[in-house]
This record gives sequence, structure tokens and C-alpha cells, in this order.
Amino acid sequence: MATFESFHLDKIILGHLLRHGITQPTPIQEDLIPLITSGRDVLARSETGSGKTLGFALPLIDSLNRRDGLRVLCLVPTRELATQIAKEFIKYSQGKHLGVTAVYGGVSISEQVKKLKLTNIIVGTPGRLLDLLERGDLRLDSITTLIFDEADRMLDMGFLPDIERIVSRVPKNRQTLMLSATLPKEVVQAGHKYLRSPVQIEKAAVVKPEFLRQTYYRTTPEQKLPLLLHLLRNERDLALVFCNRKHITAKLARKLGHNGVHAKCLHGDMSQNQRERVVEEYRQKRLTVLVATDVAARGLHIDDITHVYNYEIPRDVETYTHRVGRTARAGNRGDAISLVATPEEQKFFQQVLFTYNGRIDLRHADTAAFPALAPAPPQVHGQTLHGASGVREESGRKHAGRTSPRFRKQRRRRTNSR
Repeated sequence: MATFESFHLDKIILGHLLRHGITQPTPIQEDLIPLITSGRDVLARSETGSGKTLGFALPLIDSLNRRDGLRVLCLVPTRELATQIAKEFIKYSQGKHLGVTAVYGGVSISEQVKKLKLTNIIVGTPGRLLDLLERGDLRLDSITTLIFDEADRMLDMGFLPDIERIVSRVPKNRQTLMLSATLPKEVVQAGHKYLRSPVQIEKAAVVKPEFLRQTYYRTTPEQKLPLLLHLLRNERDLALVFCNRKHITAKLARKLGHNGVHAKCLHGDMSQNQRERVVEEYRQKRLTVLVATDVAARGLHIDDITHVYNYEIPRDVETYTHRVGRTARAGNRGDAISLVATPEEQKFFQQVLFTYNGRIDLRHADTAAFPALAPAPPQVHGQTLHGASGVREESGRKHAGRTSPRFRKQRRRRTNSR
């Protein structure tokens, strides 16, 4: 059995691993670390939570020195994931004084430009990287290692044209790593295009059935919220509730708050600062229920999540797999609960049941035990008051606020100044 010492990693890195209680490499790390050290290109499939990030970060940190300049570019699909991976690089490179910069949209580009001047490793989203390249604030001709993390999600989100333009700026003589939780044909095709004679690794899910309990309830649209409230009040510690649509996350978090469950939402229309604050609250357990879309949750790597709820059923098995992989991590037990309420949801969930044959149990809830829903909160000027989600949502006409006295006063001012 391999050990981190057997990989001949720097003693500084080994010390960091020991301090963080990491003593044994995961299966994907056992394969990745020696391959990356030897300079091979790699196409790897391994489930969320399997340890992919440390699998590529440790050998790269080991090979770099501060004076080397920019050497590593890691492309990721979301801002949260960029932040998360950058933190891992920083955590395990302390003492080597490497420069690590996360670049993503929604925050000041000038601050990122300043950091790039002294960086060895960039972890970034395609959109912001293109902005930096087109402004002339970034050159990639010194890159020796290019990483595509969560490649399946980047392609799902339509980043392929941006990726093409970025890769064209990177030297062809480089090491390329492509990592993904799934390997659909699009990812395999991209691997053939960008990688040179890659070693392909496929690891089975690290979540053992005895650690992850998967269940589902048949319910109705009217009973779905009372059922979720009943479950949240009775059987959770740190819960992640998934919705398919951004506006539903905000509505649901607000409704949960009105009914006594402290919840906040996480979706792509929130500012970067809002998202980071919510994630940090959740990470520190000041917030125990997070309602999120799939894209927004991509950067969440929190080992203590005990329950994952599919409030809206995902449209494909891969998304379901990503979701349930957020719990039962690092040897902890977890529950994945799906609420199936409509014929359409039943259709999609049948695919999941077929794939996870025999591993998802049907459960029944006593509707008499469901809580009565609190009345809707009052509205002010066409908008609901702030709820637990921390997000306002307009109701009624799109521009209902234009009838307010404040707006009429501003309009008179503009008219008089013409």
C-alpha cells in the first residue's frame, strides 16, 4: 500500500499533510501523484470527494519554486471551485512561498492583475481568464502544466469555445491533466484533442453503500414543501437542498425561513461577495440549511454535510451522482433524499432508479405529522420583505417600484433639469 512518503514529496508538504490529519493517499491519489511527477498526461474519472484536488496539487507544489514564475494553469467551471482549489494550493505550499491566484468574474479585475505579477499557479474560470488575456494583462507562454478540473461541467456549461481560445495561448509542449467525475463522449473527445498519449484512469465511487443511505418519497406539489419542512425539522445536521432553477432556490429558502428553518440560497445571480459570505456561514455551521443550484454548489467541498435533498429532481443521472456525492464524505455517513412530486420528475427519477438498481429505497411519511405552513409575509411596494434567503424577489409588474413616491420625485427632478 502506497504512502505519501513513498512518493518522495518534500518534507514541508508531508508536514502539512500530517498536521491536517491526512495520513493515507486515496486510490485516485495513488495513481495521480506518480504519473504527474513523471510528466505524463492524464485523463482521469473519479467521483466528487475522492481526493482529486490533492492528487494533482501535491506533485505540482513539490515541483515548483517561487522563482520559477507562472507555470501552472488550472481551468475550472465556477468561482467557488476556483476559490476552493486555490486555498488547497496555498494550504499545502506554505513554507515554499509560492504565488497562487484565483481569477474569476464578479470581483475587481485590477486586484487580480496585481497578484498575477508574482504568481506561479493560476486557478480560474474561462470567462475571466479570457478578459485578462484580451486586455494584455496575462500571458500563458510560460505554462508547463495545464489542468482541466471538472471537465464534464465545463463542457455542459458551454465553455468549449472559451477553452479553445485559452488553450491556443498555452505552449503545445506542456503536461495536460483532465479530471472529471464522469466521462461522457464529449470529455473523451476533448481529451484526445488536448492530451498527448494520456494515461486513462477510472475509479469507482469512493462512497460505500453502507455509508450513503439513498431514499425517495412520492409526494404531490402541494405536499412537497410541508414534507421537506418535516424532514428538515427531524433528521438533519448540515443539509444541502438542491433545486434545478435559480429563482426556485431563492423562493424556497425564503419559505423555509418563514416556517422556522434558518436557510439561505446560493445561485448564479448573486454577487460574488454574497456567495462567499453564504458559503463561509455554511462552512462554519452558522447556517445549517443551504438551498443551491447545481452550478453554484460545484465548489462546495465540505465533509460534514449529513443530508442532501433533491427538492427538484435532476434531469440526468450524472447530476444526481454529483449531488449525492456531497454527503458521506471522508468516512462519514450521509443521507440522500429525493422528493418526487410530478409525472415529469417521476420520468427522470426512473433513470436514476434504474442506474442505482436496488440502492434507493422508497419511504413513506405520515402526512398528519406535516407542519402547517405559515402565512405568506406582507409585501411592500410590490416586493416581499427580506426573508431568510437574504434575497428580495419582485412580484407583480416588473417595474412596480416606479410608482413609488421616491421614483416620482426623481423623475420630476430629471424633467426639470432638461
